[in-house]
Amino acid sequence: MTLLQQYAKYRLQVMLAASVVLAGCASPPPSASLFDRLGGLPVITAVVDKEVDAHVADPRTRRVFVGVNLKTLKASIVAMTCVATGGPCKYTGEPKMANAHRGLSITSEEFDVSIGQISDALDELHVAAREKKELLGILMPMKVDIVGR
Repeated sequence: MTLLQQYAKYRLQVMLAASVVLAGCASPPPSASLFDRLGGLPVITAVVDKEVDAHVADPRTRRVFVGVNLKTLKASIVAMTCVATGGPCKYTGEPKMANAHRGLSITSEEFDVSIGQISDALDELHVAAREKKELLGILMPMKVDIVGR
């Protein structure tokens, strides 16, 4: 091996070692919140509009919304979803889903239909599969607090 080849090999080794050290020191970019990945308030608001409208229009879920101020309900759901996904909103509604749904006697079927309507709204707005799964993963555990109250 010539002196020039040895120098080139040594220089390559030094550069690789420096790259490894620098890569270890670099902090990973902060991951975006679900709120941001969903598209923020515009997308959350559009999803809530579509889902509540679907709940009200569907004979399987409409009874729960009779006499409800839909504008107020939508604003509350938007704020709750914003907070639940890591957004900057303030939610001032009932913090316990069991209390918020007390007296409504929502059935398991009604809950499942509602989740399907939310899923459909997410699909209509072209929300990516990962974000859709994460959002539904936040909502599904609420079933125990909502059904039968």
